[in-house]
Order: sequence, then structure tokens, then C-alpha cells
Amino acid sequence: MSKPEKSYRKRKIGDHQLKPESLVMGYGFDPAMSENSIKPPIFMTSTFAFKSARDGEALFRQLAGKRLDGDPEEADLIYTRFNNPNMEVLEDRLTLYDAGEMSLVFSSGMGAITTALLACAGAGTTILHSSPLYGGTEVFMRTFMPDFGVTPFEMDAWATEDKILERAREAAKTGPLSVIFTESPANPTNALVDIAACARVADTIEKETGHRPVIMCDNTMMGPIGHLPIKHGADIALYSLTKYIGGHSDLVGGAAVGSEATIAKIRRVRNYLGTTLDAHTCWLLTRSLETVRMRMEKAFANARICAEYLRDHPKIGKVMYPAFLEEGDPQRKVFDEQCEAAGSTFSFDVKGGKEAAFRLLDNLQLVKLAVSLGGTESLMCHPGSTTHSGVDQEIRERIGFTDGLVRFSVGVEAPEDLLVDLEQALEKV
Repeated sequence: MSKPEKSYRKRKIGDHQLKPESLVMGYGFDPAMSENSIKPPIFMTSTFAFKSARDGEALFRQLAGKRLDGDPEEADLIYTRFNNPNMEVLEDRLTLYDAGEMSLVFSSGMGAITTALLACAGAGTTILHSSPLYGGTEVFMRTFMPDFGVTPFEMDAWATEDKILERAREAAKTGPLSVIFTESPANPTNALVDIAACARVADTIEKETGHRPVIMCDNTMMGPIGHLPIKHGADIALYSLTKYIGGHSDLVGGAAVGSEATIAKIRRVRNYLGTTLDAHTCWLLTRSLETVRMRMEKAFANARICAEYLRDHPKIGKVMYPAFLEEGDPQRKVFDEQCEAAGSTFSFDVKGGKEAAFRLLDNLQLVKLAVSLGGTESLMCHPGSTTHSGVDQEIRERIGFTDGLVRFSVGVEAPEDLLVDLEQALEKV
């Protein structure tokens, strides 16, 4: 049952649909709840008092999915591992950009991914996942999920619909296909997964086997301003909130946004695993959501300028920036139909391999040398020796990144300053 509409959850003025950037200023919070404070205070409490013993009994029935007539329709506050006012406001607002029915927040992006997978992929089932993936996800799929009786199957991120269906059928022969897991754009190569094709494949698998796999998309690399996977058929959009949504490199968090039924299943597992996000970080993220479009659009514009400079530099090879995909390339069609922007994180090859890449990185003065992405500051790293060092060399070579590949997360600095830093660092390569 969806949440009843309340004054602080209204999304329209008359017949006018409000934009997400307007709604995030107050959606999900009534100042009357907290001494008429315009902004939600931080609720630093572990537990909440019941109105009565019977009220507590009813709330725990509701939490366990055993609601009786007369019990609360919504989960009231019980214990911060389950819910908290700051968590509820943030989860309400995270649905706005992705157009999901519900969302959940987690202690990290990997907390969101692993909890979602454990909730939807039971023992004896199979998972079909795109590749490349973020290194932590890749290792979890290949080495941890089999320990839980789940068999992973791989497909190329750029696979055609026919190839996706072929791999899905192979997976379904081993066990029920429970999840089609994608990361689009993929980290670090920006390869794009055809989400709409995955949805059609899921429909076909349901017709053939009677079971429809849950389609998950890790949308961290592009964020909700640049890519809307639910719009194109995904059931769940997953995020490291650490990145663009948090956007200031000062917190760690994760999220899952999607259908009410699937979110309810994931919520139950989150309650047991305790991968919930703390109240203070929820409060910080609620603040960051108010500026996410402005920050991301500025970073998108800066990234375009930097990518064009690198594309034309003689010491740089391929620049893996989605807007540079050529007409006629199937990936270009996916970009045109399913992406709202080209993003602000991309990778490029430094001619000369790892040593040349390290020389570039070690001579940067404005751009910071660090992992992560999506912050206000620009960051670079060498994925092969850091974020993707746990991925087999053979897999790295097959999915298209070389020893000289560098990942660049472009921030909101003055673009002319970024170009000067790139120029002086490249002179030393």
C-alpha cells in the first residue's frame, strides 16, 4: 500500500507538476513536526517511545509484515536501525529525480548493492551481470555470491539484445534467473548498457520460465541528473550517495530507488543486516540534494571542456566520453535514447602505459590524486592499480582498459584552471 498523500508530500500546485529541484526544498517534512523549523533537525536518538504497550505491539506487527486491521498503515518510529525522521525525509526526496515509488538508504554504496542482491537472489538462483563493473561489485559477484548458492553469469555491457537474451537463457538453465544486474555507464570505461533491451529480455524470460528477474542498475557513474534507468525499464536504481548526490567528498552512503514491492523485500533484509544509514549522514544528504542539479550541470559542462582538450592532445589515446561515440555505433543509439547528459566522469588512455599515466598523475597541482568521483573537486586515479586492482588482468583487457587508463572525475572549478593543470602535467609525460 502506498503512502497516503499528506500536505508535505504533495507534488503539484493545482494541475502544475512541480520539478524535483523545487520539491527537494521541503518534500517529506512538515515544519510543524519540529517546532516549525524550516529545515529538519538531526534526530540523534537510537530509539523512540511508544504511545502505549499495544501501540508498540502493533508497530512490530507492521514491521514484520503481519499488519492487522486497525494497525498503523505506515511504519511509525521504533528504532533507528529500522527508521528515523532524517532517514524518512531523505528516502522520500530520493524518489523525486528517479521517479521511483520508494527508496532506501544504506551505510555505503556497497551496502546498497550487497543488500539488494542478497534480498533478490536466493540460493539456487542465477544472476546475469554486465561487465565491466565497479571493482567491489565485480569481486562480490564472482567470489562471494557463489558462497550463498548464487551462480553469476557475465555479459558485455555493450551486448546487443539478442546476446543479452542468449546469456539470460543460459543462466536460466542453471537455475531461476533472479537478477539482471547492470552498471550504466560502466566504471571506468563508460560503456553503456541497453536498459530497455534488458527489460524486454526480462519479459521474455518471464514468459518462458514463469519467473521475471529483477533489473538493477548501478547509476552511480552518471547520477540521477544524467541517467534515469527506471524510466527505461529498470526495477531498481542503485547509488553510492557518496558521489554526486552527496557531492562534497565528506560522507559515505548508498541508496536503492524503485518499485514498492521490490523495495519492501530489500527493506526486510536491510533491517536484519543493519546496513542502515545514520541520522547525521541522512541530514547531510538532505542538504546536498538541494543543489545536486546545479552542481552536476556545472560539472557536466566542465567535463566536456576537459574531454575535448584531452581528445586533441598528442600524448592521449582514446577518450572514453559518451558524447564522443560515433554515429552508427550501437552505443551511440543507447546514449541518445537513454541518457540525459554525458556525465562528468570519464576515462582516457595515456600513451606510454602505466609509467606515463603515473607521471601525469604525480604532476597534477589542482586536480587531486584520489579514488572516488562526483565531488565538487576534480579527482583522478589509475583504476588498474586502485579501484579495479582486484579484477583479473584478462577481464580488464577484454573489457577495454589498458595499463595507461586514467579515470577523471571533473568538478566545479573554473574550467580554464583545469586546462592549465592538465597542460602542465602532460608536459612532464
